[in-house]
Amino acid sequence: MKPIQTTFNPNQPQIIIEGAVQYELGTFDGTTINYDFKKILIYLNAKGKLLFGKNFKIYEEDEVILYKLCIYFIRDFDACEKLEIDLNKGILLSGPVGCGKTSLMKLLRHIVPHQKPYEVIPARNIAFSFNNLGYKTIEEYGNSSFYCFDDLGVETTGRHFGKDCNVMGEILLSRYDLFLKNKINTHATTNLNAQELEERYGNRVRSRMRQLFNLIAFDEKSVDKRT
Repeated sequence: MKPIQTTFNPNQPQIIIEGAVQYELGTFDGTTINYDFKKILIYLNAKGKLLFGKNFKIYEEDEVILYKLCIYFIRDFDACEKLEIDLNKGILLSGPVGCGKTSLMKLLRHIVPHQKPYEVIPARNIAFSFNNLGYKTIEEYGNSSFYCFDDLGVETTGRHFGKDCNVMGEILLSRYDLFLKNKINTHATTNLNAQELEERYGNRVRSRMRQLFNLIAFDEKSVDKRT
């Protein structure tokens, strides 16, 4: 079965077309899109089913998190300012296992097809790559591409030719340099809290992460949606 084609018209960027179905996320006055959060939720629910299967759904208890993510990705300056979300930083989405972090980060990029997309890469895959390729891996992910590092903190320590390396820690330091020089954002998801991240990567990296990311966190009692 061929995947359903997602398209949009640059002259009507508020409208996203999935196959034969058209989703209007708001209104467009020729220069600015005025988004409607309820309409975005309708689209996300439909797109989620296309991406992840018919059992996908938007949970009402997640709408506060979704609102924060949406205003960030659509770059609603006023709403972000009120909630102290810095549009110059990336997103660090944290929460317990199974709460839906990865799905949301894969999903949210679709509401802004006119923006340059980011690639979602599991941190454990990057560590495995380092084991095979060595420091070339750190150089690769420290480049100017856009990434969301998934499940940050659960990857194993990298080892190449007998030398251990905190691979993601080194990559985050490289991404921080990119952020300072070229204003290139990085996103990530994690199951770990701030103290656990510091224990995993050290104080230096944790300090850089505060400058790299807006922290958006699920409630620690969020249910596992995969059960």
